[in-house]
Amino acid sequence: MHKPIRSIVIVGGGTAGWMSAAALARVAGKTHKLHLVESEEIGTVGVGEATIPPIATFNRVLGIDEDEFLRATNGTIKLGIEFKDWYRPGHRYMHAFGALGRPLGMTQFHHVWRRANALGLDGDWEQYVYNTVAARALRYGRPGPQRRTPLEPLTHAFHFDAGLYAAFLRRFATERGVVRTEGKIRRTLLNAFNGHVEAVEMENGTKIEGDLFIDCSGFRGLLIEQALGTGFEDWSHWLPCDRAWAVPCANGGEFTPYTRSTAHGAGWQWRIPLQHRIGNGHVFASRYMGEEQARDILMANLDGQPQADPRLLRFTAGRRRKMWNRNVIAVGLSSGFLEPLESTSIHLVQSAITRILMALPNDGIDAVEVDDFNEKARVEYERIRDFIILHYKATERDDSPFWRDCRSMEVPDELARRMRYFASHGRVSRVYDELFLDVSWIQVFLGQGVIPRSWHPLADQLSETELREFLDEVKGMIRHEMAVLPTHADFIARHCAARPS
Repeated sequence: MHKPIRSIVIVGGGTAGWMSAAALARVAGKTHKLHLVESEEIGTVGVGEATIPPIATFNRVLGIDEDEFLRATNGTIKLGIEFKDWYRPGHRYMHAFGALGRPLGMTQFHHVWRRANALGLDGDWEQYVYNTVAARALRYGRPGPQRRTPLEPLTHAFHFDAGLYAAFLRRFATERGVVRTEGKIRRTLLNAFNGHVEAVEMENGTKIEGDLFIDCSGFRGLLIEQALGTGFEDWSHWLPCDRAWAVPCANGGEFTPYTRSTAHGAGWQWRIPLQHRIGNGHVFASRYMGEEQARDILMANLDGQPQADPRLLRFTAGRRRKMWNRNVIAVGLSSGFLEPLESTSIHLVQSAITRILMALPNDGIDAVEVDDFNEKARVEYERIRDFIILHYKATERDDSPFWRDCRSMEVPDELARRMRYFASHGRVSRVYDELFLDVSWIQVFLGQGVIPRSWHPLADQLSETELREFLDEVKGMIRHEMAVLPTHADFIARHCAARPS
């Protein structure tokens, strides 16, 4: 007989742990006993501050008011990511959320733009991205109930203080019955017959038993790796960055509704504006640059005074060979690591939680469900991995050994196929449920200099005069919307300014 799954233990707090606890409390709190174990002494990585649009859906499912959430986390709006010096020094482009232009019937807009570009009519595709134009102008606003526009509304995500978000969700979860235990785990107890985790034993001797365990213990992988020896698939041959310095600084410069990623000689630097500070970090490959040099580059490129000493993080790009092994599911950094170039870390937590809720066992753990879960997780990680690799591979930079090696490296077969496919006629080939939509691939392809040789033949249905008129119409729509958008700073001040501490 299978043992019913009624007790779930989450090992580790931080963003991953408390997102898991909050979601389980909201959905399964009436049927399952939920317990979270964390140690304030161990702490968390806690530098993930930029997100992508699905986080808004996660908050809505929990019933969290967006303005309340932004106030509690010193949050700001994110319309996309600006990539500076990636394609070549001095070049910049935006991977923005939302639509690229407007389709022409069944024809995607970038095919129309590519034809205009070939005719010498237009070279700047970014002026047709509503999110990009708003982001560059430092503007953001929600659509009003009476507003009618043929453009899609601005698509947004958030920047926020990850520590404050975890604390916010901790209150949410504990108010809904999640039991929290503070302290360090001394050892993990396994069942002698099936190898499942039966309990974790605290340093004070207390044993916390469970039917299902969610490992949110970070890079350590306390259960998934240290106890179960699941194994790790190393992707550092494609993603060689293995270090990051992180430091907050005082606000300065523009109050941007977007993240900025600036390429350096052996990696890149992030800039994430919050209400009360700016989050900064330098991700780099130690094989090409020493730690002290990397720290100096970061500290020389801050917009304000540093508010702490920089912290050094060490990591290896890759994933666990199984995200779900026996009765343990890894969530967050315990499941793997992909550098935060496209702000996917918190999303990978969210998608893992969604799969857990969809596959939550009732009368025991079935190998079919475990295999399905692991296959979906594998595909998701690999497609995101390939999207990140694209930024390094498609570049003209040859000013350092790092960039020369990135340009010449062999990439995964699926990514190589996608690059060839887009370069020929501007088409994107993707699995229907993978994270990044066509518009994301198109923007990064174009931004990184992958310009299609041709375009879809349906883009030829307009005369040159009609083509100009169509493009002018799209630009006019965006200008019209821009005229009524408040600034990002005004929006925050009016709707969700953090309360004085």
